[in-house]
Amino acid sequence: MHILKNIRMEYSKIVSVTGLPGLYELINSKSDGAIVRSLEDGSTKFASGRIHNFSHLESIEVYTTRENVNLLEIFKAMETVGSSMPGVKDHSEIKKYFEKVYPDIDFDRVYQSDLKKMIKWYEILKKNNIEIKLSEPEQEAETNVEEETEPVKEETQKKESVKAGKSETTKKPVKKKTEEKTGKKSTATKSDKPAKKAAKKKGK
Repeated sequence: MHILKNIRMEYSKIVSVTGLPGLYELINSKSDGAIVRSLEDGSTKFASGRIHNFSHLESIEVYTTRENVNLLEIFKAMETVGSSMPGVKDHSEIKKYFEKVYPDIDFDRVYQSDLKKMIKWYEILKKNNIEIKLSEPEQEAETNVEEETEPVKEETQKKESVKAGKSETTKKPVKKKTEEKTGKKSTATKSDKPAKKAAKKKGK
């Protein structure tokens, strides 16, 4: 097996590609597919999205007798046990191995082919010295919130101004509607020209 050297790869960029053996590093996504690099022979190729499906390892879940768990949890358990891997052709040994590594796996729904894949994938990750850990998108999300804070504030202020009657474009129609419905003059604004005229008559 070819091992990629001097190339730092992140677990979050590792994908499986339907129809292609092994694992791949996602180099670049395109609208019609993706450019991927094989972790086994280092070759780079374009995989068409019309033919292949791509699955990030960190998004894959495994059936258990309780709640589903992320594939990473199985890999971590395999690291902890640290025993030698069974041959992928020995079905009984594969099941015994996973019963020891992660006994909660639902073997009725996780097939032999899936167990074989997990063994092969784990070996590939280890041979390429890829640290098995999930990505941390929280920091990126916080940055987006900060960037959007100011526009949201401005929009809120505009809405509040309209509600308070500060906008000149909304001031006159509100008064007209109020007078037509009630027959009384609105007291929502400070200036009231008819009220001033009444005050002058009292002065005379």
